[in-house]
Amino acid sequence: MSDTKSFIVAVTGASGAIYATRTMRAMLAAGNHVHLVLSKYGRYVMHEELGWEPDNESILDFLARTTGDEIRAGTLEEHGVNDLTRAISSGSSPVSGMVVVPCSAKSLAAIAHGTSSNLIERSADVTLKERRPLVLVIRETPMNLIQLRNMVTVAEAGAAVLPAMPAFYQKPKSFDDLGDFIAGRALSLLGVDHELFEPWTGPQ
Repeated sequence: MSDTKSFIVAVTGASGAIYATRTMRAMLAAGNHVHLVLSKYGRYVMHEELGWEPDNESILDFLARTTGDEIRAGTLEEHGVNDLTRAISSGSSPVSGMVVVPCSAKSLAAIAHGTSSNLIERSADVTLKERRPLVLVIRETPMNLIQLRNMVTVAEAGAAVLPAMPAFYQKPKSFDDLGDFIAGRALSLLGVDHELFEPWTGPQ
């Protein structure tokens, strides 16, 4: 039996697009299927921070060019953010989990209150109701009381709140290393094996 799994990756309009690309890179390189949903401003941040030109290059080609051809071991399917007819909007769709990376405060609020006004929010709502892993990589600082309460709300509903706070015990040498740390933590919460960084084993 194949170990290939399907995951939803949602990219919203918070700074930290590198966390999204490093997460997708690891998922795809492991042979998984990625259902990608980009919000309007998630797409904008991918352009501003990483230089992706969506009119000239597909997201898969962009990932291959910037993160390596090993991503072609997996498959990627992009869905329009406003298309609620997509299979991932239903609990009967066989996906193994979802990550919102980065997750804006606006998307956090929508997920916390179950608005389901677009495919990202609906997919997150479905993931929670089906008791599947949902990881929200929050990228906001400092946080106000409303945002903190929204994080408590989603955690109580079953989501894992993963603030984009890379550690330094793995002695990162590049932005990619920092991105891989957050990607690795997200993958672990989704039950995906990885070797993106060395785990902490105590003082050397």
